[in-house]
Amino acid sequence: MAAGSFDALFEDGLREAERLHLRRSVRVFERIAPGRSLHGGRELLNFCSNDYLGLSRHPALAAMACERVRLDGTGATASRLVCGADPFCAGIETRLARAKGTQAALLFSSGWQANAAVLPALLRAFGPSAQVYVDRLVHASLHQGCRAAGIREIRFRHNDLDHLETLLRARAGRPGRRIIVTESVFSMDGDRCDVAALAGLAQRHGAFLYLDEAHATGVLGPDGMGLSGLGGGRVDLAMGTFSKALGGFGAYVAGSRALCDYLINACSGFVHTTALPPAVLGAIDAALDLIPGMRAEREALAAGADALRGALHALGLDTGASSTQIVPVLVGDERRALALSQALEAHGVLVTAIRPPTVPRGTSRLRIALSAAHTRADVDRLLDALSRALETGA
Repeated sequence: MAAGSFDALFEDGLREAERLHLRRSVRVFERIAPGRSLHGGRELLNFCSNDYLGLSRHPALAAMACERVRLDGTGATASRLVCGADPFCAGIETRLARAKGTQAALLFSSGWQANAAVLPALLRAFGPSAQVYVDRLVHASLHQGCRAAGIREIRFRHNDLDHLETLLRARAGRPGRRIIVTESVFSMDGDRCDVAALAGLAQRHGAFLYLDEAHATGVLGPDGMGLSGLGGGRVDLAMGTFSKALGGFGAYVAGSRALCDYLINACSGFVHTTALPPAVLGAIDAALDLIPGMRAEREALAAGADALRGALHALGLDTGASSTQIVPVLVGDERRALALSQALEAHGVLVTAIRPPTVPRGTSRLRIALSAAHTRADVDRLLDALSRALETGA
């Protein structure tokens, strides 16, 4: 097949990424079990996955996914505003709202799509003078949502509520409604915000609070349904995903009935997207059955993360402010992060190097994601591989 007429442009971009040690490529790995992958015929311990509770291979999720396919087929066929809401889908939204302590909930195709589509819809309601306060380290999808809305973010220092309050006070006399956008658990740092304090701050300043719960849903908070439950009913919108701890796919937004009804009418990502397919809905439903009863798994995951951080500190490594199942090893230099990742893989352990633009320049890292499926022996193997990689100067 002939090369594209504009390939020279793309090749220039790839060469520049290569020069900066930022080029990426998709490698093929076969997932053989939670916490295990196969590459080139070789089994690797996988510490990259967001499958925090090991539910992606749970037989109950697989069985319910198959049952929904048997009953409803493979595709949703159209958006919900065209073909209507499947009763099973509507039932899941009711369950979600109850679990999140809200009046209503809406399902979306993915967390990225939800954030990138919901924010522009919200900000149209807030008007062109809206003041949007954003933690500087929020996920790219939230920044994209702000860009799509055509607004300028007012960024506050990461998890620094004093700085946020200073910014809010400094603009107290200016026109425009206020919205605060942040995450409960940050995906690259593994730290969490103080949701109770943040909710109180938002209430004092009359600000709408938008909380991304992608990496907390299933793992933290009341019955494992995220940290928004600690906000005393003052989190106005909570977004979360089913593709991480819940082992499936898709996302949700939870909030007031009026908010969700408005999004049904104003959010392009809901209006113009085909509904989630039956198999995905089946897996979501089964995961929601399991999550409340997985307290022991959540406690073991938290204890394992604490022990891992202690062991990494003993090796002289910096894990930042991590307090969750996500444990970064802060390296700084892109090349060293890549070298450590490659050395670990040579020892049979898969840990991805995270580089800009995913993280700020100078903060490249290894991102270790623990799962309840990992054993103590698995973690010991990771630590041994990392120790040996450090000894060889990787």
